[in-house]
Amino acid sequence: MSIRLFKQSLRPHIYAIYSLVRIADEIVDSYIGPDKEKRLNELEADTKLALTTGYSINPIIHAFVTTARQFSIGSDLLTPFFKSMRMDITPKTFDQKLYETYIYGSAEVVGLMCLKVFTNDTQAYEQLEYGAKHLGAAYQKVNFLRDIAADAEVLGRWYFPLASFDTFDDSVKAIIVKDIEKDFTEAAHAIASLPDSSRKAVRLSYKYYSELLKRIKLTSASELKKRRIRVNDIQKTALFVRTSLGRNRA
Repeated sequence: MSIRLFKQSLRPHIYAIYSLVRIADEIVDSYIGPDKEKRLNELEADTKLALTTGYSINPIIHAFVTTARQFSIGSDLLTPFFKSMRMDITPKTFDQKLYETYIYGSAEVVGLMCLKVFTNDTQAYEQLEYGAKHLGAAYQKVNFLRDIAADAEVLGRWYFPLASFDTFDDSVKAIIVKDIEKDFTEAAHAIASLPDSSRKAVRLSYKYYSELLKRIKLTSASELKKRRIRVNDIQKTALFVRTSLGRNRA
């Protein structure tokens, strides 16, 4: 829904970024073969090779590198992304350092890739980089809370260093929510300064995740362990209509 609000010329580039990171995510989350790490390494190697040649026979990689070469998305963002994806291959409990490293590579750098497309300008990118990282971090942490049961019980992952799945309670949840709210506050300043071509689209995703966090905040920790909280399609559509029809103010 958010992509529909980008200027049309930007949409293929956002699709290209999303496609590559989605495939990497599917390898670590859905693929059940014994060579999971090998497949992920091959995706990284093929992508980086195509960055230098400008061509790949894999259409998803080719689309990504076409965007990457146009907007100067390089290995400085790709390497930490694949590093974080590798961390998901083996079930683990994250300490604070791993938690921060993982969020940077899995979410913040994806926000920075998109920011390269939004701004296409070094000075503007540097001014908005801080906020973009906080927005990516906020989205990822909300995802962690939303998917807390599946991550822990199905995939064997526990991201939050504050507690374990068994000791996760309302007091721990409150600390995590407060941290996410700080990320959202920092990100809001950057969204207001985005170019007209991307501001509404990012604002819609911000509103959606803010609404999701509000629902999570009102849900007990014990209930989060049992079911996945979501914003239903009618409510998503209402957010889309209000945002698309609203003024695109900086």
